[in-house]
Amino acid sequence: MVGQPAPGGGGAASAGVLHRRPRLRLGLLLGPPVLWLGVLYLGSLAALFITSLWTVDAFGGNIQRIWNLDNYRDLATLDVYRTITLRTLATAAAVTVIDALLAFPIALYMAKVASPRAQRLLVVAVLMPLWASYLVKAYAWRGMLATGGPLDSVGLSPGYGLAATVLTLSYLWLPYMILPMYAGLERLPGSLLEASADLGASTATTMRRVVLPVLFPAVVAGSIFTFSLTLGDYIAVKIVGGANQMLGNVVYDSFLTGNNTPFAAAVATIPVAVMLVYLAAVRRTGALDSL
Repeated sequence: MVGQPAPGGGGAASAGVLHRRPRLRLGLLLGPPVLWLGVLYLGSLAALFITSLWTVDAFGGNIQRIWNLDNYRDLATLDVYRTITLRTLATAAAVTVIDALLAFPIALYMAKVASPRAQRLLVVAVLMPLWASYLVKAYAWRGMLATGGPLDSVGLSPGYGLAATVLTLSYLWLPYMILPMYAGLERLPGSLLEASADLGASTATTMRRVVLPVLFPAVVAGSIFTFSLTLGDYIAVKIVGGANQMLGNVVYDSFLTGNNTPFAAAVATIPVAVMLVYLAAVRRTGALDSL
């Protein structure tokens, strides 16, 4: 007589196998995300770097798979690309500094002054712009900066150009700076502020010696977002930037209108290299260990 398998016997056997083999369990748990990170994410970056080492046939426009550094040589020797790279870095730095200066008082009020109910409302208010379309917000700023627009009618519009680009990108990325700073300040014990006041420290001394050291990792976290997002942006630059070009626009134009994918790939590696250097510099300060 053949015995009938117990109900749920297959599932119980599989659970038993996974329980006896922790390495198999760990492999099944981490396999899909590691595959995604290694093959799709890092693989695309590798393909980008490899493509940047190719060139395009000047006559037929076909990609020539011959290894060379011509694209990087052009980026290093031609003044126009050096200017665009420096302009992009300066814009990213300006946006990061402006966002940090704007975010600090807002995050401080949210974390240490506002009531719990007001905190929740303010968090929603900070997140609300992220629910709107990027294009809607960029074109809204285009309307505000236009001749005859709200800012122009009171004489505060800088017009379309680099200043408008910095203004628009500072608005777009501000929530990414406020939220990490709010989280960092919320972890700051109120007893430290009280102890500093009891010891006779002024407000400026308390900010410099108590608040800013605790807040520094949060500022670093926010700056990673604002700096890297600005480096790669090209849509806002097209909408409000006037005739100014940034690295993202060079990638866009080289890929779509210039039909020069290898050169676009070479330009796209600049933000990646800049962020690697930036993260390495930040890591040396120990800020990433506190995140």
